[in-house]
Amino acid sequence: MDLNKSIRMAVDTGKVLLGVDKTMKAALNGGAKLIIVSANCPLTRRQDLKHFSQLSDVPVLDYVGSSVELGNTCGKPFPVSAMAVFEAGNSDLLEAAIKK
Repeated sequence: MDLNKSIRMAVDTGKVLLGVDKTMKAALNGGAKLIIVSANCPLTRRQDLKHFSQLSDVPVLDYVGSSVELGNTCGKPFPVSAMAVFEAGNSDLLEAAIKK
């Protein structure tokens, strides 16, 4: 499975939220099915996201690239430090997160 293609497919055909603040709310509310965090997301935000996601039983996937690379993967012209996936669409992203 190519993670970048799966993320792009989820953005194009599914329902996702981009940005740390929106992802933080999704992690706290437990509405998201998966949270993806870039490698250069600020440490305090990363810790908060992981803590909230543990409380809500939402899996967290660490993206190995930077926020600029994650933004490019999503097809956006801006950096994306974190994103929440509500519906994967035609992507196999949720199955990959469950296997991890």
